[in-house]
Amino acid sequence: MELILWRHAEAEDGFPDTARKLTEKGLKQAHNMAQWLKPRLPKNTRIMVSSAKRAQQTALALSNHFETTQEVGTSTTADRILAAANWPYEESSILVVGHQPTLGNVAASLICQNHAGFSIKKGAIWWFSYKQSADTENTILRAVISPDMV
Repeated sequence: MELILWRHAEAEDGFPDTARKLTEKGLKQAHNMAQWLKPRLPKNTRIMVSSAKRAQQTALALSNHFETTQEVGTSTTADRILAAANWPYEESSILVVGHQPTLGNVAASLICQNHAGFSIKKGAIWWFSYKQSADTENTILRAVISPDMV
């Protein structure tokens, strides 16, 4: 299984929170990261996206074939995201476009088995793999890429 966490790109300030749009910089961040992801994503990657405008715009830079779900929304938890992704049992790859601090909490739970949380930069991805053999289970951090690196 592959699990890619993509924090929405830079957004405007404002209210209501779910209506905040990407800034010009955010649109560029989303575009650049999408261009990096496109040739690397496994075929048939399932894309789950928060209903917040900024997450929708981030995902649209990559594809318009995604599912909008509250399971990865602004008020979700790390456990709900992992359950929605069926981590680590899902056969396919999952890309989650969501929010901080929840995505950082997901990353922390995969790396160090707690929910202390990591800070994920706006527009960045954290890419995890899960490998299981007869006697071992491994969570592998494959990549951490921020939009200014692509």
